[in-house]
Amino acid sequence: MNSSTKRQKRKKPGRKSSKVPVWKFIGLFERTDSLLIPIIPDPDSLASALAVKRLLWRRVNKITIANMREIQRIDNLAMVRLLKIPLVRFDDINPRDFTRRVLLDSQPHHHESLKDDTFDVIIDHHPKTNSVRAKFVDIRPEYGANSTILIEYLRDLGIKPSMKLATALLYAIRTDTGNFERSGGEADVRQFQYIFQFANMNLLKKIEKSEFRIKDLRYFQKALENRIIGKKGLFVHLGRVPNPDICVQIADFFMRVHGLGWSFVSGVWEGRLIVILRNDGLHRDAGKLAMRAFGAYGSAGGHRGAARAELPLSSLRKEGIKDSRTGLERFVKQRLKL
Repeated sequence: MNSSTKRQKRKKPGRKSSKVPVWKFIGLFERTDSLLIPIIPDPDSLASALAVKRLLWRRVNKITIANMREIQRIDNLAMVRLLKIPLVRFDDINPRDFTRRVLLDSQPHHHESLKDDTFDVIIDHHPKTNSVRAKFVDIRPEYGANSTILIEYLRDLGIKPSMKLATALLYAIRTDTGNFERSGGEADVRQFQYIFQFANMNLLKKIEKSEFRIKDLRYFQKALENRIIGKKGLFVHLGRVPNPDICVQIADFFMRVHGLGWSFVSGVWEGRLIVILRNDGLHRDAGKLAMRAFGAYGSAGGHRGAARAELPLSSLRKEGIKDSRTGLERFVKQRLKL
């Protein structure tokens, strides 16, 4: 083989292999494209959206990150403010103004407003429970955080993250894996170690210390007063809540109790029954339990240590389930066999 033939077969700088997903992802976009990223806001989706914004910097004309829900959690609000994450309300935009749509840390069936939409790209780490169609799909349920996938993309392209992007990605991995106590694997650990060197730990501390409002404490009081402890774990139904994150925070709080294997917290928010499932990782899969118990009534699923269900009250009423406080509490207990 002569030298000219060898030069022809030499790989392009930075391109490890034609199998690297990031090259297929990048190849979908043109300079004239306007990109919409609708997110259900939490640290992992926010960080993932920031990473995509950096990956496609100067590769598309415009990128808009649209918030599907009002952010209620103080730590998430602090994350947006301190890291200057650009967000617009989904209700304030016209989706037809965009030529490309990317869905991150989610799948269409996870949200009522997205289930009938089409996407060019879906990147997620939740188990695939329905048929997912897009020009580019990268779903890795073995990953503890969606941000881990995006860090790999950045590294594959040789992009050094900014301090704010690195801080967002680091915080996302910490929250979604529960500091590696709830989930996460070798890939998450490897990318966490890599991104750590670029993050600002002072900013991270400010975000992490911003957790609760004074008015949120009454729901903790209600949870402590109305908790039910059985052989399977701890359960509490909170009734109406100002946002689903209250249920998440209380479920996580109860998992700090010594000897507790499971915590289940439910509440009603905007015409939906929200059920949060947590376990210590030593018991059966929370995601599978959520699907088995609630999948027939709405969206349900998650990971081994953390899962969630959102069930429209209208669907429950059609099944003859009363949407009173006692009726919903009884339904959740029956479905979870508590």
